[in-house]
Amino acid sequence: MNIGQAADASGVTAKMIRYYESIDLITAANRTDSGYRQYTTRDVQTLRFIKRSRDLGFSIERIKTLLSLWQDRSRHSADVKELAQQYIAELDEDIAKLQSIRDQLRHVANNCHGDKHPECPILEELAKPHACT
Repeated sequence: MNIGQAADASGVTAKMIRYYESIDLITAANRTDSGYRQYTTRDVQTLRFIKRSRDLGFSIERIKTLLSLWQDRSRHSADVKELAQQYIAELDEDIAKLQSIRDQLRHVANNCHGDKHPECPILEELAKPHACT
């Protein structure tokens, strides 16, 4: 199948397919005599794997690792689980940071009268010196 068909079948745009080839995330497609890329069913499966991994927020580097594990039939599932658990721990940290930011912003927004006066606790809070964390 050509790149457009592979894109339709995998849900990955043709532009991203070319990008994934350029960074060696996927192997370069075979080409016809006229230079058109040709993809196999296996290539489409790999693209779907990448798309699902990206949808879950995995980085390109982690996807490379996941792809190698997926393609290695002698892998240990413990290796895959460890990678997923590392990512979950990072997500938990990110969520905690975002919740803290939300809580701080909610606090200053709740202290703002939101009227026609120029005094604004939100801007005052933003202007305060803050200790580096």
